Amino acid sequence: MRGMYISAKADYATRALLMLAAAGGGPLKGEVLATQQGLPQKFLENTLTALRRAGILDTQRGIEGGYRLARPADQISVADIMRPLDGPLAEVRGEKPEEAVYVGAAAHLRDVWVAVRAALRDVLENVTLADIVEGTMPAHVQALLDRPGAWERRSVGAARAVGPADEPAARHPELPPEAP
Repeated sequence: MRGMYISAKADYATRALLMLAAAGGGPLKGEVLATQQGLPQKFLENTLTALRRAGILDTQRGIEGGYRLARPADQISVADIMRPLDGPLAEVRGEKPEEAVYVGAAAHLRDVWVAVRAALRDVLENVTLADIVEGTMPAHVQALLDRPGAWERRSVGAARAVGPADEPAARHPELPPEAP
């Protein structure tokens, strides 16, 4: 079983586009992008072709040619890169989360899957190439990065410690404390 999966296509393409963003939008040749990031050139170029078709990249021919960002780096989100390569950000058995139908005790499971998709969108649609190159995440993303445990991998079957941070008032300081 695997958790949230970021494909090699999405990872490699994002790394290449970050190089273009750092270079003022390009142009840079595919060979340079692949070599500097240690990526397989043919695989990367096939991936970049898909992004060109999606309007994320332009190509420029000639000696000074290569790939260029089709829009400014602050207008290209990580989601803009992922969707043309891998499709929707979240699916349930190949369906849209809102189309999943459950009965009985699982009747509200669809709500969880829709919330997961919303959380992914909240990060991936709001973090741009410029944000990453500059190292300045949007405040709500930085808050996620600053959470205790954010940088720790949780193993399968590991119980998460329950403590004061798990109390409703700690998770939501705007709520009044619960009566004993």
